[in-house]
Amino acid sequence: MKTCKVLVTGGCGYIGSHTAIDLLKQGFEVVSIDSLERSQAFVAGRVEEISGKPFHQYSFDCRDEAAVRKVFEQHPDISGVIHFAAYKSVGESVEHPLRYFDNNLNSLITVLRVAESFHVQHFVFSSSCSVYGNAASLPVTESTPLAEPESPYGRTKLMSEQIIHDYSLHSRMRFTVLRYFNPAGAHDSGRLGEIPFGKPDNLVPVITETAIGKRPALTVYGDDYPTRDGSCLRDYIHVMDIASAHTKALQYLLENKQKEKVEIFNLGSGEGITVLEMIHAFEKVSATELNYLLGDKRPGDVIAIYADNSKARSLLGWIPVRTTEDIMRSAWAWENRMREEKIK
Repeated sequence: MKTCKVLVTGGCGYIGSHTAIDLLKQGFEVVSIDSLERSQAFVAGRVEEISGKPFHQYSFDCRDEAAVRKVFEQHPDISGVIHFAAYKSVGESVEHPLRYFDNNLNSLITVLRVAESFHVQHFVFSSSCSVYGNAASLPVTESTPLAEPESPYGRTKLMSEQIIHDYSLHSRMRFTVLRYFNPAGAHDSGRLGEIPFGKPDNLVPVITETAIGKRPALTVYGDDYPTRDGSCLRDYIHVMDIASAHTKALQYLLENKQKEKVEIFNLGSGEGITVLEMIHAFEKVSATELNYLLGDKRPGDVIAIYADNSKARSLLGWIPVRTTEDIMRSAWAWENRMREEKIK
């Protein structure tokens, strides 16, 4: 297995930190850039503790080109980039679209510009199933036509993919674009997981926050969608399975297995589960009755979406191994750990 030194942007964020652990466990050396605007400084130490390996964290905004350049000057042997750094709240993006366009697009452009100047040839981009919008047929494959995005967040991911495609035409880099569905859960150790910024709108942390008493109730947004129980249907995938896919995608590039300049992969469990079914799965695992209410539909929400992940299975050798119960069990363990450690 070929390894190298890799730059992970957003390396103290939810998916970035879990991916850093997986990379370190697989023998990669990891350099991280994270502004810590929507993450916490202790995460870098937690990554080192769990992995048992050094984790080089730099705290600044990826839009700061001079600062990004200094990192590459200090680490001229960086061979690959995994770019996570982005805002990710659908609801916030609806309220503050310019904030999302500025941050998500300009951070990508800056990192691309600097990486190219240091002759980096391998780039993995963190995209989203939001680029499919309300797909006409399910499950979605990588060739499913892209629909009109349902939110500014989704549009930034679509625009980022378009930037990568256009840039690849005259770049030495090869790009792997990973469209993942709904990452959830926490590290198996219970020592790291999602640290919600502000008032999260991702379902699993909302469930655990309600169960532990941080919220009085959970609102299910919409109960008359054309799904089996009227609530939105999603494809939830454990964060450590997502992390493993990023490591495998980078190895795929390093071993020159990728034939196209840009290759796209769906990362999902391959199964759809509704919001109400997720609530009941949590109640079963935790033996806790959840207080939830049925509310109005929420702007920006897609009705139903889940992945065909056969391409990632075939070419990357990636197989998601954790279940919905594993997601809920690990998320609940992490929520309790945050209470014990007074993490806010």
